[in-house]
Amino acid sequence: MPSYKYSVYNSAKRNNSRGNNRTGGGKRRGDYIDPSRFIAVAKPRADVQYTAINNFSDFFVEPILHANLTAKGYQTPSPIQDKTIPMALEGKDIIGIADTGTGKTAAFAVPVIDALIKNPHSKALIVAPTRELAQQIEEECRSLGKGAGFSGAVLIGGASMGPQLRDLRANPRIVIGTPGRIKDHMERGTLKLQQFNIIVLDEVDRMLDMGFVADVTEILDSMAKERQSFFFSATMDRRVETLIQTFAKDPETISIKSGDASENVHQDVVFYGGKTEKMDKLHDILLDEKVSKVIVFDETQRSVERLGNDLLALGFKVDAIHGGKSQGQRQRALEGFKKNKVNILVATDVAARGIDVADITHVINFSQPQSYQDYVHRIGRAGRAGKIGHALTFVNK
Repeated sequence: MPSYKYSVYNSAKRNNSRGNNRTGGGKRRGDYIDPSRFIAVAKPRADVQYTAINNFSDFFVEPILHANLTAKGYQTPSPIQDKTIPMALEGKDIIGIADTGTGKTAAFAVPVIDALIKNPHSKALIVAPTRELAQQIEEECRSLGKGAGFSGAVLIGGASMGPQLRDLRANPRIVIGTPGRIKDHMERGTLKLQQFNIIVLDEVDRMLDMGFVADVTEILDSMAKERQSFFFSATMDRRVETLIQTFAKDPETISIKSGDASENVHQDVVFYGGKTEKMDKLHDILLDEKVSKVIVFDETQRSVERLGNDLLALGFKVDAIHGGKSQGQRQRALEGFKKNKVNILVATDVAARGIDVADITHVINFSQPQSYQDYVHRIGRAGRAGKIGHALTFVNK
């Protein structure tokens, strides 16, 4: 069986690497990251058994929503659902500090759908940083709201304006989208937010990281002044706090964070001397049977496309996802990855935001990230659901 072997980083190499601003090979526009930060032994947290206070059947929601929850097999809520849903059903503003994969979509979708059923004049806007996350939220809301009698619209970039304009003309009660496309429709006059009295911002920190602070602020300013607000974020830095303090009204804070996502991930580096050696080492790594489901990160759309084609030519089951792909192509690539039709997904940072796939075993940084924060976000794709993940970062000798 082939196995991947990578160099253990030692103090001599660490000293030689200081001051080298091009450790990843190629042009770097981001911050220099000492390669020693890419090495860590996984320190999995001991699972603390959570005992839910409620069952889904205990929540005071409309009968049709109860029926849809039962049909989806929802019985015992996760911690974020158990703590969020009762307070949200009372109409309180919510700040949820939780990672992807904790069940936060249902934590806000249940009270939002219930509010729309109970009050025929209510309208909800759900904002997500990426197309993929917006579509995942739409799927959840569609199944929970089945048979409730109201329409929705999904407003995301990379998709045709025609269907979006048609859906908006139907006066949807729930709109889900990304900040840029929502702003486009606001400027066109095809989306008027004055009557929207429920707002959900999912992955607020990611939206701000991606430069959407002005768009998000304008969206919030345009909505009904009397509204219920949900803010969900994996981190709570000063930018997120400022945004929430400006727009939330006496919010309840629920935190499910128990540590960094990277704690469940073995991290190491792979030293290479040139393009040929770099590709050879990646080839050997991907042949290892332990590497069963992997995201390979590269820097640009062009490099992702080229690397995906190279791996395909080598016989690997691979697809690529980046901002230059159409929304249909991105969606098919992600579905193929989720359903194990391909086991390797080559991606840029932006395209990979919002990917929620529980069984990723490895993350490979074929090019180094632009910042350490991006690195932590990348490797957090592995090591989900209490499993140990692996992250390997390629470093030029």
